[in-house]
Amino acid sequence: MKSSPGLHLKTFILIVLLVIFSPLGNVLLSKGMKNVGAVSMSAPGELISVFMQVFTSGFIWLGIGCLLLFFVAYLLVLSWADYSYVQPASSISYGVVAVLGHFFLHEQVTPTRWAGILVICLGVFVVGHTPPRTTEHN
Repeated sequence: MKSSPGLHLKTFILIVLLVIFSPLGNVLLSKGMKNVGAVSMSAPGELISVFMQVFTSGFIWLGIGCLLLFFVAYLLVLSWADYSYVQPASSISYGVVAVLGHFFLHEQVTPTRWAGILVICLGVFVVGHTPPRTTEHN
């Protein structure tokens, strides 16, 4: 199957958006929930209070917005590229998650995790050098 340079550019742009919006959305949700605090399931009144804190948190809403943008980009890229290409290529977001977690959430990322992330990123490099679509379009 022949592919056009425009298809590669669109696919690249959307995968970059996937790699940005998914980790950013999840990190913002994490930040919002850390601000809310530990959720206790002991009394229904406490759950209502937690829901109010969650649904009035700016971090939570920004996270939801980023994840919605991720989902739209994901749907679009899957419409013209193989899932076996998109999913591994978007896995570089694991590296973005670690960087955001370290700098934005002040989490400790161990050397073993960094090594695992490096292996994933090397796999992304290999997948990135294959055609985005190998199946014929029906």
